[in-house]
Amino acid sequence: MIDEMATVLEPSPLPDFVETNYVKGVTNRALSYIKAGFPVHFRGSSGTGKTTLAMHIASKLKRPVVIIHGNDEYTSSDLVGGEYGYRMRRVVDRFISRVLKTEEDMVKRWVDNRLTVACKYGYTLIYDEFTRSRPEANNILLSILQEKIMDLPMGRGEEPYLKVHPDFTALFTSNPEEYAGVHRSQDALRDRMVTMDLDYFDYDTEVAITQAKSKLQKPFVETIVKIVRSLRDSGKCEFAPTIRGCIMIAKAIKIQNLSPSQSNGAFVQICQDILASETSRVGSKTNQERIKELVKELVQKDFNGERPDKEVIVRRAATRQFHEVAPLHSQKHFVPFNT
Repeated sequence: MIDEMATVLEPSPLPDFVETNYVKGVTNRALSYIKAGFPVHFRGSSGTGKTTLAMHIASKLKRPVVIIHGNDEYTSSDLVGGEYGYRMRRVVDRFISRVLKTEEDMVKRWVDNRLTVACKYGYTLIYDEFTRSRPEANNILLSILQEKIMDLPMGRGEEPYLKVHPDFTALFTSNPEEYAGVHRSQDALRDRMVTMDLDYFDYDTEVAITQAKSKLQKPFVETIVKIVRSLRDSGKCEFAPTIRGCIMIAKAIKIQNLSPSQSNGAFVQICQDILASETSRVGSKTNQERIKELVKELVQKDFNGERPDKEVIVRRAATRQFHEVAPLHSQKHFVPFNT
């Protein structure tokens, strides 16, 4: 006997989801690839909206959703299913009062896991961070995506093959291979899907998302986004700050009811704490101090209605790194914001 072990989600529009022209463009292209019969793979750095976009597109398909999160300890049975325990049956026959007849048997209990359930019923599969699973665990996907047939172990007890439901759709997300804990995907698997590389959002999208998530006033949100984008453009961070940094800062000053320009230094401290944490994974004190000083300059320049030129930011960061003390006459290097 076959049981099923899966939590199926009913898709619905995501709360506070922001659809700018950039997001609509990505969504429409992904939906066109899906209608053409191809799985879609969103690849990009942390904070580029891969999982959120996958959930949004799944809601557009209006089919139940099954989610799998990549894990280094996964094997094929964690995706397909396996034998979990036993099923015991005992029959007692007392039809003849003087005769007692008993019959017992025990069989292994097979349980279908999430990938099998999605293929069987035509659900939408979201395989989040699929490259965090070992490549050999994902081999089962090759025949599913190409021949639309799923190879099943003999222990399942039914046909050795399962024909994939025509409504089955697969959405994948992954980080770049240089990220810790990420395995290199098989070339044959990547060749079976359409990979869309996602970069950081444009300015308008970052402002709209940050405001929707934090409920902060738009002028304050614009200040935060400009500071984060300036730090990202400086090129001096170990890891570039993302939209998550904008949301964290906005929520922090919202809950404290602060105004960026009238916070007596609290806003600068919040920006330093969050951005130094987000951009430095090693924990080097020297690097964190350099980032905090750079963030302080960016905040002060924004309050003065000026924006540091990218080359000046890079040169100042390099100056602090090598302990040079020659001042920069930077007045002529600043240009007004185009608001």
